[in-house]
Amino acid sequence: MLTLDEVKQYLRVDSSEEDTLIEGLIKTADSLVRDVGRMSQPDISDASKPVMMAAELYTVAYLYEHREEADHHGLILTLRALLFGIREERF
Repeated sequence: MLTLDEVKQYLRVDSSEEDTLIEGLIKTADSLVRDVGRMSQPDISDASKPVMMAAELYTVAYLYEHREEADHHGLILTLRALLFGIREERF
């Protein structure tokens, strides 16, 4: 959903030295947000895209800034709160 250029602009990263790391974080964020939101690719509506993008940007930024000491439990709780309105109810 996110492009490398969008994320680099959001993170305020100008060089290409960490492109591989950031691309990996984008994939991780997309997977994590979909898992927490209980969504697959076809489930994403136009109305939920802005929320998904915000959640993915937050996730990438959090993981980028807290590489060494990330609180994954806290991240999951924050994502649940961000995705509450669009989260699927299935288990």
